[in-house]
This record gives sequence, structure tokens and C-alpha cells, in this order.
Amino acid sequence: MRKPPSHDTGEASRQLPVTFPPRTDELMSSWIGRHAEFYAVPPLAMLRHCLPEVSSLRAADLHLNEDQVFRVARVFSADTSTVRRATFANIAQSSRRLLAKEPVQSCWCCHLASHEPGPVLRSQLLGWRITCPLCDGPLRQMDKHVRPSPFARYHRTALIGERLLDDEAERDVRTWTSPAEIARLLLMRRVARPFSRGHEPWRFRVLGAIIPDLDDVVERRILPTSASPILPLHLRPALLAGVAIVERAGPEMLRMLRGHMMGGNKVRFSGAIEEIMTHTCRSMASSQLQLI
Repeated sequence: MRKPPSHDTGEASRQLPVTFPPRTDELMSSWIGRHAEFYAVPPLAMLRHCLPEVSSLRAADLHLNEDQVFRVARVFSADTSTVRRATFANIAQSSRRLLAKEPVQSCWCCHLASHEPGPVLRSQLLGWRITCPLCDGPLRQMDKHVRPSPFARYHRTALIGERLLDDEAERDVRTWTSPAEIARLLLMRRVARPFSRGHEPWRFRVLGAIIPDLDDVVERRILPTSASPILPLHLRPALLAGVAIVERAGPEMLRMLRGHMMGGNKVRFSGAIEEIMTHTCRSMASSQLQLI
């Protein structure tokens, strides 16, 4: 009979007698959950066996310091680099609003549906991806309902936006500004003129000034906010393409887009632009000093 992990403080963080390596791209909480199932204990009990001070599996996915990484590696007989790769600890702070709280997509090639319950892959929570980071195949909605994207003609530009957001999130690499911040600004509300009968203000976002098709296909129940800009997969290419277009055009395009707003939203948008420009100028000055 398998002996479940003890809850005693003295027993915490002791190596488990039977462990399983994480599957490729498997998320920390999923890996812990598979061990919990094997030992017939709740996932939170397994987490507390490794890290008594961590409050939730979500917290383990997002925030592990070096000491915690070492302790998890010891319990599961793994190396520390493997443990780090199973978390979002490396994700840039600016990109964290693009991390879903639960799986929103999957790759039918890389997600092993034959395993019940299937492992949760890290890529299933990445709200900026339209392709699988492992095989480059297209991602699908979790409900397996294939909904063709009305933005297919923007696909190549969307892939550029995906790369920009991925570089920032995973490698902390960006050009003149944060692509994640561009995404946030593009999902702010804009004013559409002229007003017409049946005008629905919620429908119009700054992104629609760049990708006009967006206004006609958005639905209120699926339109995200600028604070949580994770679009459904069939709409996501529009946002990614918009990020790529603004990044390529530079700060002047953001100033142009400001003209589509009014009131408090325009003030907030203008403040964000000024902050971006201040940071850009400082970065350029620092680079020039390094060349002297």
C-alpha cells in the first residue's frame, strides 16, 4: 500500500519513494497533481508536503524562489532546471496578465489526450499564442469546437506579433516598448464616428481602428478587458497583428490612435503613451552612453 506524504513539519520536503518525471512542457500544478493521484491524497496536500508555506497550486505555478525550486527538485528527484521549466517564474511581469488561470487551448499533436486525466501543459495557459511552442502547429480551443478565424489574411503578421510577445514574456526581450503594453492599449475603448442608431459603445476598441473587421465580429460575452486581454483563439490573430503593426510603425502610431478616444479613456491612453516615450528615451540614452 502506498504511504501518503505526512503533513508533519518534520516530514515536509522529504523525497518521495516513487516519482514521475514531468512530461514535456507540463505545468508544475499538473505534475504535483499526478503525484497526488498516485499517493491518493489531495493535490494541495502534496503541495504542502513539498512547500508548506505555499498557499495554492496557482501560486506554485507562478512564484517559486530558488530555495523552493531546490526543495521541489529534491522531493521529486528532479534537477532544478526541470522544476523551473515547469513554472511561469521566468515570465516577465508585463506579460503576466496574458496568463490564463486555467487551460484555454491545446495542441492536438502535443497534448496527450490518451492519458486520463491528461497533463496540463504550460502552453495551454499562454494567452498570446496561436501556435504550439513545441511543434508550431495551430492551437485549438479546449472545447474542440473549431471556429475559423475571420482574420486569416492577417496570419503572417499575427505570427510576428506572437513572436514579439513570446520574446518579451519568455526571454524579457523587447524593442522600443513592451508588446504586452501595446496589447493592453489596443483593447481600450475607442469612440466610433459617426454615431448610428443602435450604437453599442462596448463593441469599439482601439484595435478596431487598425483591424476594422474586428468591430463586426466581436461579441460582448467574449470581449476581454485591457486588464485581462486574453482573446478567444479565432479573434486572437487580430490582436497579434495589431501589436506587430504598431511595433513596426513606432510611437507615432500610438499618438495617431489617441485621436480615436475621448474623455477619461483618452487621458489614460495619453498617460500610458508618455510613460512609454519616457522609458524609450531613457533606454536610448543609456545605449548611447554605452557606445561612448
